[in-house]
Parts: sequence; structure tokens; C-alpha cells
Amino acid sequence: ATCSVDRSLMLWKLKTQGRAYRFTGHAEAVTSVEFSPDGQVLASASQDHTVRLWIPCIHGESSVLKGHTASVRSVSFSHDGYSVVSASNDKSIKIWSVCYQRLLFTLVQHTRWVRCAKFAPDGRIIASCGEDNSVKIWDTRNKTCINSFSDYEGCANFVAFNPSGTCIATAGSNHAVKLWDIRTNKLLQHFKVHRAGVNCISFHPSGNYLITASSDGTVKILDLLEERLIYTLHGHQGPVLCVAFSKGGEKFASGGADAQVLLWKTNFDSLDYKEVLKHNFRRTHIDDPPHILDIYPRSPHLHDEKLESVEVNPTFDVPDTLTPDPTVIEIRPSSTISTL
Repeated sequence: ATCSVDRSLMLWKLKTQGRAYRFTGHAEAVTSVEFSPDGQVLASASQDHTVRLWIPCIHGESSVLKGHTASVRSVSFSHDGYSVVSASNDKSIKIWSVCYQRLLFTLVQHTRWVRCAKFAPDGRIIASCGEDNSVKIWDTRNKTCINSFSDYEGCANFVAFNPSGTCIATAGSNHAVKLWDIRTNKLLQHFKVHRAGVNCISFHPSGNYLITASSDGTVKILDLLEERLIYTLHGHQGPVLCVAFSKGGEKFASGGADAQVLLWKTNFDSLDYKEVLKHNFRRTHIDDPPHILDIYPRSPHLHDEKLESVEVNPTFDVPDTLTPDPTVIEIRPSSTISTL
């Protein structure tokens, strides 16, 4: 599923003779879209101040969640699929019930626009980032902010939990990607490998790799165990706005300001977690670098742009870069979802 400033959501069927379904209903640009964990519902956020829940079928059923008073920047499901969290330019974070399609509660402590908010895998905490240069950790049970990371070098555009929920990664407007241990409040890793702001990040399901999308026009893959940049991917003309691994990590997609969505295949998913750990055993136990397996994180580890990595350009490296455009089926909202 993809969203765009053209006010629509697109649902892409990637099998042979693929089709695309365009869902319309938002009145302004759609800023964020996400599938529920079971794939039965779509949630979207828009500059029209609303969040929408969609049943991804040809009937176009959707429900509008109203409560924000400014553009909604991000929307994300809890891992049980029962709740949705949204972040807005009205400086608030709102948590909504998917089943009852209503507002549950609001979190307010950011002093400027909130760019992104995500649930932890266990659903008990939420991480958010905003233009007040802070990253905040919230307890969903007592609805309070329990921690705040300040970064005076710039604001974070995006925040993501690693699969175990022990760390968060932030994508910075100051070109940096940072990993924090939320148990000890320590900075684990600091990558500065982009030449412009980082707009989005996504963890591989193994937790060993992080993919980044930047306004410098590139997508980069970081190896978090070896603490290095391993791939720089070219393909978009202009800023890369979003990136996401597939559920199994065998593919990832990137979307850009060039109105293109690129689908990539990974080449490191054949290594299972034990093999990766075995490969890194000596480095882990002798050098003791600060990586995400450390119980007590050590000093920040800054990565400059001199590290060797592989550059991949689909124009030259991939024989077939364009598949035929799919048939697009227009779907307009026909009715409101009665129950989920």
C-alpha cells in the first residue's frame, strides 16, 4: 500500500498481471499509510486533519476518525491491531480504537509539530518525535511521558522500534541516524552516512539491518552488528521519502518525490540469526563495540562517509528495471465501516 500528495491511496497487487486499486476519500495529501498486522484493515493519515480506516476491498468501505485540528503526519497500528496511534501538527498524539472507531486518549507534551509516533512491539509504550528536537517515550497505561531524548543538532523526522522493542532508531533532519537503548537511555550507535536529511527508516525483521531513505536521493542499508554501511542504492530521481521492509524481510520498497515506488530484493536474508552471530563472535567478544546486543551500551559510535560500501544503481546493475504499468481500478468510498 502506498500514499501520495495526489490525495489517494494505492493498493498494489504484485503477482503476475498485477493490478492497482486507487482509493479516494481524503480531501488533502495523504501523508502515511499502514496495513494492520493481519492485513485486514488499512489506516491512513492526511493533511485534511483526519485519520481513515479502510477495508482493502473493491467496495471502498472506510471510516473517518476526527479529532486532530491540523495535518496528521503519521499513523501506525499496535502489534495486536486493536489500536492506532497518530501524530499531528496540532502538537498532539492520539490513540484510537480500531474496533469502535473512536478516540481513546490524547498525549500532549511536544511543544511543536509531531512528525511520527509508533507503538513498541508489546504495545505498552509509544515513541514519538517532533520539531521541538525531542524524542519522547510514553507509557500507554498511565498516559504519561516517562522519558525524553533531546537532540540539539536537529529534529527527528521518523522513529522506529527494533523488533525486540529494546531500542529505537531515529531519522534526523541533520543527516544522522541514531540508535538509543530505551532501557538505559544510552546512545548506542550514530551513523552519519547521508548528505541530506533522513526521512524514514525500517528495521529488518532480524533486527540486524536498518534501511534508510534520504533527501540526498539514496537508500542505504546499515549492518548494525558490524556497525557499518553495506549498500548505497540509487534509483530515485530526487528525495526518497519512505522505505519499508516486507514482513519476512526478503524485499523492501521505497517511495520518492519522483512519484515512483521501487521494489527491491534483499540479498542478505539467507543468513539466519545464528549464522550472523557466529560470524560476529570474535568482534563481539574481543572488540566490544557498542551494538544492539550490549546490555550496557558504551560510548557513541560515529560513522563517517569514508567507510567502504557497495553502490547499486538499477539503471546499470539490473537488467529489467521497469515492469508494465498495472491496470488501475478506481475505488470511491461507498459506505462507512459498520464494525471491525
